[in-house]
Amino acid sequence: MTKQDLVNAIASSAGLTKKAAGDALEAVIGSITGELKKGNNVTITGFGTFRVSARAARTGVNPRNPSEKIKIPAMKLPAFKAGKSLKDAVR
Repeated sequence: MTKQDLVNAIASSAGLTKKAAGDALEAVIGSITGELKKGNNVTITGFGTFRVSARAARTGVNPRNPSEKIKIPAMKLPAFKAGKSLKDAVR
């Protein structure tokens, strides 16, 4: 499912125009992104939790030259943990 397919599904199920549904989806995505940038978790009850995960710095191997070691810096990554209702629906 693409973003446009999701907009169409929102518009048809909520009785909105495609523009209004697209604006609503952008607002939700923007809000989640903004909170994750601040380091906060976003929990949608029954769906899941978006959170920021920290990955420690480590030493890796250059795939083009396996004898060469490279340093991979520490970074923050977005993560998602599905809620019970979503897990049960998929099973």
